[in-house]
Amino acid sequence: MPVIQQLTVIGVGLIGGSLARALRRANFCQRVVGCGRSESELNKAVALDVIDHYELDIANAVTNADIVVLAVPLGAMENVLRNMVGHLKPSAVVTDVGSAKESVVLAARRAFGAVPNQFVPGHPIAGTENSGVEASFAELFQQRRVILTPLPETNADATALVRKMWLATGATVDEMSVAQHDAMLAATSHLPHLLAYTLVDTLLQADSSEQIFRFAAGGFRDFTRIASSDPVMWRDICLANREAIVAMLERFRQQLDVVQNAIEQGDGFSLKEMFVRAKSARDRNLRTLQ
Repeated sequence: MPVIQQLTVIGVGLIGGSLARALRRANFCQRVVGCGRSESELNKAVALDVIDHYELDIANAVTNADIVVLAVPLGAMENVLRNMVGHLKPSAVVTDVGSAKESVVLAARRAFGAVPNQFVPGHPIAGTENSGVEASFAELFQQRRVILTPLPETNADATALVRKMWLATGATVDEMSVAQHDAMLAATSHLPHLLAYTLVDTLLQADSSEQIFRFAAGGFRDFTRIASSDPVMWRDICLANREAIVAMLERFRQQLDVVQNAIEQGDGFSLKEMFVRAKSARDRNLRTLQ
């Protein structure tokens, strides 16, 4: 028997679509309503059996929802939330999948006047470099972590329902503060994406860029894979989590100066020491990185 009657997913792309697929397969919800700006993408979602039907109007999409999942770019969060005001059932739980939680909480506060106690900020640590509903798949969250960042005013039953939802996808669910989440993701996700984008753009501007890309090997492809991610999404993440990202960039810049100095000085001992330390740390934590 389904846990809820209606799940509404606003933004039926890779993450939203994969969540809908996983929850349909787990019989978590009776029906899935999709909502978004592109009717052609929503028609694809229906054809792919990701959602049951769709609404282009946010108010209509959320009216009968038991859970509303916001899977839109961070820059669009506030506008989406504003369009939900006055149209949610009192018992409806709202959650999101955004990669920077402080900005989402602020958007909810601005939209509603105060953060609703049925709002549970969340973030699945999962994804690929692909986007769109056609890239979605039900197994995306299996053995992946989902972080919930409930606020002091968040209803405990609402948090429990969102936790249950993510567990139904095969994910592991953790809780932490908004600040902890944003600092950690700046280091483990946002910085790597920035480095990948920056490396590709740096090489693109080189005189011999065409030849460089032609002879790029596996290491380059592996390191820069995430530079194929959605540029709009990553622009919004960088702006939304700017303080934590800038702090992490400064730490990385300092370490890069140390490495550059070691190379300039011919200090092989320091280079090897750093490489051994990094390799050991990655190998030791490989299971959690997969």
